[in-house]
Amino acid sequence: MATEIRVPTLGESVTEATIGKWFKKVGDAIAVDEPLVELETDKVTVEVPAAAAGTLSEITAKEGETVGVGALLGSISAGAAAAPKPQAVAQASSPEAAHTTKQAAAETAKIAGDGPVEPRTMPPAPAAAKLIAENNLSVDQLSGSGKRGQVLKGDVLDAISKGAPSQPAETPKAAPAPAPVAVRAPSSGDDAVREERVRMTKLRQTIARRLKEAQSTAAMLTTFNEVDMSAVMALRTKYKDVFEKKHGVKLGFMGFFTKAVTHALKEIPAVNAEIDGTDIIYKNFAHVGVAVGTEKGLVVPVVRDADQMSIAEIEKEIGRLGLAARDGKLSVADMQGGTFTISNGGVYGSLMSTPILNAPQSGILGMHKIQDRPVVVGGQIVIRPMMYLALSYDHRIVDGKEAVTFLVRVKDSLEDPERLVLDL
Repeated sequence: MATEIRVPTLGESVTEATIGKWFKKVGDAIAVDEPLVELETDKVTVEVPAAAAGTLSEITAKEGETVGVGALLGSISAGAAAAPKPQAVAQASSPEAAHTTKQAAAETAKIAGDGPVEPRTMPPAPAAAKLIAENNLSVDQLSGSGKRGQVLKGDVLDAISKGAPSQPAETPKAAPAPAPVAVRAPSSGDDAVREERVRMTKLRQTIARRLKEAQSTAAMLTTFNEVDMSAVMALRTKYKDVFEKKHGVKLGFMGFFTKAVTHALKEIPAVNAEIDGTDIIYKNFAHVGVAVGTEKGLVVPVVRDADQMSIAEIEKEIGRLGLAARDGKLSVADMQGGTFTISNGGVYGSLMSTPILNAPQSGILGMHKIQDRPVVVGGQIVIRPMMYLALSYDHRIVDGKEAVTFLVRVKDSLEDPERLVLDL
């Protein structure tokens, strides 16, 4: 009896995924819980394990296809590995193999948005239909990347980002002129052959879309300060060996910064809030997102209830999430619910930056490189390890006074880390 391989539930608000990579071919033997296929969603990459042992007998969703939750990906048959289906062998060995290859290339081109698109025989996906209605678009204007030309949510978002013209509104007023579509100028012949066109992954598309939405929606402003890291560095040097021996994790700077942020969020709750229509939602908890750079792009796993954790507990959780991010093992739950974000550009050598908000959050703290600089202390010029801090915030909900006060509280906690222990 065959066991079906289907797209699992991918988490809140995630309705579709793109087939990233199949780890097995038809005819390969499979063990229980062995990874079969990688799915790319707009939030995270997920591996689908085998529910049963046997042989991969069929692959119904090819790499690059977009599939919905519950969609059939393939099937597993009981027993040892078997040869691929006769039809597949015949196609590979027949004189028509070249023709089949051309068909596959045409299909790939269609998925990538190039080449002719076959006539649409399916209505738009529900999420896509909603976006089409909300943005007053016509389905005839859109190219569908789904099966049989179905328009998916990503197709609509792509069209909106490129300035797709809306349909005339059914009112006496004239419709606004359509936004111009940015068209890339063709490269010269010599340059074109040295270029490589690669379709953006779902994750990269989502990163681009969310960052642009944050710039377009929020009244974003950044305030700066600097912190003398002498006290934290001395404390870390004194206790790092004993800390690692007891807790099994290295004592870094993120534990101190996360703890300092949670203290400041309690005093300035607007930085931990978000706007919902005409309401402000204040969060009486602190789920702190920690931006992590990976080969596939920036991800922001969340340290949940960081305000209730010790520095050791925070370091352990950050270590777990960082390792999962680098290995592509983050779950959807690891990425959801953040109320504030910390981004550490200092690990890459950044001296100063203006981080972009992680919508719908109202604040993000940017850490930077620690650099010895001359500063005045007690009337004397001394050399101290200094770090610039940047707080980007949504000015619609956070006033300038609150933003500056928040950053000063973070600075005070780091320059006098005993405050973190005494909850001052």
